[in-house]
Amino acid sequence: MTELESFRAEKDDFFASHPQSPLTALQKRTFEGLRYFDEDPSLRFEVAVTPFPEREQVEIQTSTGDTRAYTRFARFQFAVNGQEAELTIYETDHGYFLPFVDSLAGKETYPAGRYLDVDILPGNRFLVDFNLTYNPYCAYNDVWSCPLTPFENRLKVPIRAGEKIFHE
Repeated sequence: MTELESFRAEKDDFFASHPQSPLTALQKRTFEGLRYFDEDPSLRFEVAVTPFPEREQVEIQTSTGDTRAYTRFARFQFAVNGQEAELTIYETDHGYFLPFVDSLAGKETYPAGRYLDVDILPGNRFLVDFNLTYNPYCAYNDVWSCPLTPFENRLKVPIRAGEKIFHE
């Protein structure tokens, strides 16, 4: 079992049995595991970022109509199957956050977008591994309040990596 497969198995176990799982008790009874794209090493990047000269704080609306404050940290460019794309990384009190919507939204991926926690590397670089992309908790249960993907992070390219749309 690869490291990614092991991580996914642990996540499925958490969703199926843990009291802090985003699934309802009814959902847990029929839960057979999350669905994922196959691992794709070409969607794992070490990217150079361009930090914003002024770290602007922005309010991002949530799925329940509230807002949360994030700091626009940096922008980076990358290519998917020869197509150029660009995303913004946000800074939080807990690290760096990358919400995005890809061209598969509503068909193969969660319509409101998926998330990725990215790791900072030396020299204004980040590790961006789309294989670790996950759905926000509101994708499973409407009681959760999740930040909606900002317009600047809506991609025209498909990201066939990470977690797929949740079907009960």
